[in-house]
Amino acid sequence: MGPNMRDAAKRPDLKGRVPPGQYVTEKWPVLHYGSLPRFNPKTWDFQVYGLVETPVILSYEQFMALPKTTLQRDIHCVTSWSKLDVVFEGVPVRPLLEMAGPKPDAKFVMVHAEQGYETNLPIEYLLADDALLAHRANGEDLTPEHGWPLRLVVPRLYFWKSAKWVRGFELMAQDRRGFWERNGYHNHADPWKEERYSSPWE
Repeated sequence: MGPNMRDAAKRPDLKGRVPPGQYVTEKWPVLHYGSLPRFNPKTWDFQVYGLVETPVILSYEQFMALPKTTLQRDIHCVTSWSKLDVVFEGVPVRPLLEMAGPKPDAKFVMVHAEQGYETNLPIEYLLADDALLAHRANGEDLTPEHGWPLRLVVPRLYFWKSAKWVRGFELMAQDRRGFWERNGYHNHADPWKEERYSSPWE
C-alpha cells in the first residue's frame, strides 16, 4: 500500500467519494469463497428467468455478441478497501432484463453464479444505468480470480454484491437472502450507511 493510502478517505479531494470506514488502495485485492471455477465456452450459458415474460438463455457466443459499453466507477469492499476509477467493459444489465420482460411483480433478483453461489438485490439496482456484466477491467480481460468470464458490477453497493462468475438472474416477487446474506452480512449493503454486517436476529 502506498504512503498515506489509509488516510486517503480524509483527503479533501476525495470527499464524497470514499465511504466511512474505507481506505483507498491502488491494488485490487482478491477475495472469494471456494475454488476457482473452470470455464468452458462450449457449455457456458447465461439465463434470465423467474418472473419474466420470455425466459432468456444465451450461449457464450450469443452473450458476447450483445452491445457493450464502458463504465468508470469507484468500488468499495466490505473488508474496508476502496479502489477508485476502475474502468469496466461489458454488457449493460438493463437491456438484458428488458429482453426477458420483467413482470410487474418482479421486485427482487437473485444473482446466480458458479458453484451455487448467489446474492440478492432489489431489481432497481440492476435497472440502473451503472449496473454492468463485465468481462474487462482497466483495458484487460478480467482474470479468473476477479470473475472471468463474467462478473456483475453494481458499484452503489459493497462489492460482494457484484458477484463473480455470474451465470444468471432469477426475478422474484419476494426477497430471498443469498450466500453471504445468510451468513452474517447485511442484506442491503449500502457502503455510505456502513451496512456491512447484520445482527443474528435481523
